[in-house]
Amino acid sequence: MTTQQLVEQIYKKKSFLCIGLDVDLTKIPKHLLDEEDPIFEFNKAIIDATHHLAVGYKPNTAFYEAYGIKGWKSLEKTIQYLNTNYPEIFTVADAKRGDIGNTSTMYAKAFFEDLAFDSVTVAPYMGKDSVEPFLAFNNKHTILLALTSNQGAFDFQTKDVDGKELYKQVLETSKSWKNSENLMYVVGATKAEFLSDIRKIIPNSFLLVPGVGAQGGSLQEVCKYGLNDDNVGLLINSSRGIIYASNGLDYDKAAANKALELQSEMEQILNKKK
Repeated sequence: MTTQQLVEQIYKKKSFLCIGLDVDLTKIPKHLLDEEDPIFEFNKAIIDATHHLAVGYKPNTAFYEAYGIKGWKSLEKTIQYLNTNYPEIFTVADAKRGDIGNTSTMYAKAFFEDLAFDSVTVAPYMGKDSVEPFLAFNNKHTILLALTSNQGAFDFQTKDVDGKELYKQVLETSKSWKNSENLMYVVGATKAEFLSDIRKIIPNSFLLVPGVGAQGGSLQEVCKYGLNDDNVGLLINSSRGIIYASNGLDYDKAAANKALELQSEMEQILNKKK
């Protein structure tokens, strides 16, 4: 998917919502546990109930890898279902990969070619030769961890190194990498006050912003500092706050209601932007 196609979906749906499909078998409705593939059945119902309100879905691969081969099969069925039934949806493999060049190439093939995701999250710690193999794929997006929403982000990411915070050095350096136009960045919603400085470095790049909802991030604050004039430039991710809105028979309807709350707020923000 091209960036322009993503932007078109944002304006068509009046939404920049991305829903995280982080499926924990201890939290899904109990009646689904009788299904042959409860993870996929849960995802399918959530997707069918919310696809008109979201422009993206983000399965965190750890929640599938934890269940071994069965979990990986559930992930494969989920992305195939999305690509077949809702090809306009932007898909994110939240895998946080990153390794030496030839290994990164294999990771990229796994997510871009075999599973056919539109994007994958990547850690920048090992530098450009661990990231550029992901960037080499046309119309695929590499989402670089820049400033994350967890408390441990302050251990390294905001440390001053030669007069500049490390996360800013990551942002600036990444712009020089080959095919850097295929980069997006993860910036946590709980770090909204940093977005003004981030936009000075990458004014037009898309930011994947987790942490709105269950983690306490504010949509209004993120949009105040992070929204850009050209292409919106934000994908706001909500996972637990939507998919676990109910653990009863009405879980899909409850998820849709929570997604609608966020989408409605986003629509108001986009209308003010005009």
